[in-house]
Amino acid sequence: MEKAIVFDFDLTLADSTKGVIECVNFALDGMDLTRADDERIKHTIGLSLRATFENLTGQERSENTDEFISRYVERADQVMVDLTVMYNCVPDTAAQLIETGFELGIVSTKFRYRIVDILEREGLSDRFGVIVGGEDVTEHKPHPEGLLTAVSRLRMQTGNVYYVGDSMVDALTAERAGIPFIAVLTGTTGENEFNELPNIAVIDDVSALPGLFDGR
Repeated sequence: MEKAIVFDFDLTLADSTKGVIECVNFALDGMDLTRADDERIKHTIGLSLRATFENLTGQERSENTDEFISRYVERADQVMVDLTVMYNCVPDTAAQLIETGFELGIVSTKFRYRIVDILEREGLSDRFGVIVGGEDVTEHKPHPEGLLTAVSRLRMQTGNVYYVGDSMVDALTAERAGIPFIAVLTGTTGENEFNELPNIAVIDDVSALPGLFDGR
């Protein structure tokens, strides 16, 4: 039976905290807005840039949103790849899952071209058969468009695909797509929160995935 695991990227496969903090405050500085606290910014990782701006400033449907996005992307093009660190366990975990028969994919609000650059740097480009980034969808997570796009490209049924993520947004995305969800604790969300939504497991990090599927 064909089966696949699709991953969120930031704080699931890689730590982009330094890059996101740098880019958010670069954008806010350029707009003469108050810098955001590091921890508050970390809790926005995985949201769309529009939602990030609203969350950090309280400015909903603001004319400033587009400027924030533009400034963020400008800085991210300069620093994000260098400031994003792949988790050490990812290469071995990906190899084990592929050997077990899984196809792998990524669905993230992060721009696809950044993910591609990071994977190329790490020598992992051939591990992930489909990557759906923020520029590939009209509706961002928790809307299921990106995840369902990945399932379609993998030519699989939703019941044969698992989504792995670190946030409640990821859990909601999986639920709305009708796809089983596996939570990892490498982000800012705790096990109790995850258990408020359907999941088949809550694990410390992605290295536990091969063991989770032993005998399945």
